[in-house]
Amino acid sequence: MTWRPQYRSSKFRHVFGKAASKESCYDGVPITRSVQDNNFCAVNPRFLAVITECAGGGAFLVLSIHHTGKVDPHHPRVSGHRGNVLDIKWNPFNDYCIASCSEDTTVKVWEIPPHGVLKNLTVPWKELQGHSRRVGLIEWHPTANNILLSTAYDYQIMIWNLDCHEQVIKNPVRTISLHTDVVLSMSFNTDGSLLATTCKDRKVRLIDPHSGNMLQEGNCKTHKASKVLILGNMKMLLTTGTSRWNHRQISLWDQDDLSAPLLQENLDGSSGVLFPFYDPDTHMLYIAGKGDGNMRYYEISSEKPYIHYLTDYRSSLPQKGMGVMPKRGLDVSSCEVFRFYKLVTIKSLIEPLSMIVPRRSESYQEDIYPMTASNKPALTAEEWLSGINKGPVLMSLKPGSREAEPYPELNKGMGNSLDSCRSQSKPGALQLAYIQDQLGTKDGNDRVQAGDDSGRTPVSNGEDLGLCSPPRTENELRLKFHKQQEEIRRLRELLQQRDVRVKQLELEIKNIKNSQSQTSLTDLP
Repeated sequence: MTWRPQYRSSKFRHVFGKAASKESCYDGVPITRSVQDNNFCAVNPRFLAVITECAGGGAFLVLSIHHTGKVDPHHPRVSGHRGNVLDIKWNPFNDYCIASCSEDTTVKVWEIPPHGVLKNLTVPWKELQGHSRRVGLIEWHPTANNILLSTAYDYQIMIWNLDCHEQVIKNPVRTISLHTDVVLSMSFNTDGSLLATTCKDRKVRLIDPHSGNMLQEGNCKTHKASKVLILGNMKMLLTTGTSRWNHRQISLWDQDDLSAPLLQENLDGSSGVLFPFYDPDTHMLYIAGKGDGNMRYYEISSEKPYIHYLTDYRSSLPQKGMGVMPKRGLDVSSCEVFRFYKLVTIKSLIEPLSMIVPRRSESYQEDIYPMTASNKPALTAEEWLSGINKGPVLMSLKPGSREAEPYPELNKGMGNSLDSCRSQSKPGALQLAYIQDQLGTKDGNDRVQAGDDSGRTPVSNGEDLGLCSPPRTENELRLKFHKQQEEIRRLRELLQQRDVRVKQLELEIKNIKNSQSQTSLTDLP
């Protein structure tokens, strides 16, 4: 009997990493030298934030996502903390809101102006005071609006409700006191009904954030966990850490039974902390080591052997931390399924790294872009605090698509255009009429808007040109130049999206006409 290798078919078998060109990197960024095992970087489709090295207090830098190239060493910063900033996270439902925690025992929430930070920002929107020692980690709730978690070196996890009128909040809505040592990482499941933590006491805990009660506790003598992730809706946990012989390893756990890991795999003998990143849409797991230049990636399945190694990305530049772009900020035209922002301290560089599925077609690939979490909250803070859990509001990444369901508007437009008898006999003609009607309405609206705007004063970058004063200093001139460049890029992206939408509608019209002609041929005797 001959041995036959078993090949596993996968759409993501040939995913490769593509580093950005030097012009698309962020150069001259004074990245922090902190030894905290955090990512030090947070990204959303509008801004990139990175914790910086500074003397006296703590600060972080907020750059426009398109502000690539050399960064001005005197660029304004967010500098309201009295101690070093240890972690930053963008609000998943507001691209202009970011939270930061610091050694000064506080958590601060900041509102970023639409055009970015043009002068030093020192006054936060909210200040959270409750911890007695330095705050090391913060985490936003994945589906409830304005719910923030923080954990500090006082071993407490505090849950904060930002939907209140006070600017300084001193009392959290809930305090979880289950840990006997420093909490090393926190992770929510998809709907935010479960919270997993790893602690310096080697234990992995699964907690109900509503009640603060512990549901499961795992303690494996052969695995010292440092980072934890709940793998979407697969009812599994993944931890990274070290083995008894100080080998770096990953462990997979059953969410309902943390008595022993399902799987353990040793990776290498390096000493840097392993940062795990999971994409629930593609079920891909990325493992990046602190101080490493390479990155491994795997595919997760619900059946044995659970973890399938794909390949790894290799680079000579070591990373100190990694920022991750949300799925709604990816470039779907190039089949990009994940994007990292790699902090390279030795070169003061932030390097975007895209994970790409090789496809020959340039059209939208629906099989690798399922519906994903949007930037709309599913719950208010009060609803979540009352005990309600709800999954995320989903959106399509297809260009021109919307989060709201289009069916009621579609039926309304059809009812106004054609009668029901015709719709039952020739649905293709109905769709064609609806699309043409939509195109005509859109053109008419554009003409009306153009006519209404003809008497207005021209506006650039949100400012009235008649009221704009000429720049007086070189710094003001540079800021105005960057604002104009960002506006040009935004308009180009908008124009490109409109072109794609027009092509899609033209293709739909062509398909409907072809189906009509085939139907008429079949109706002939």
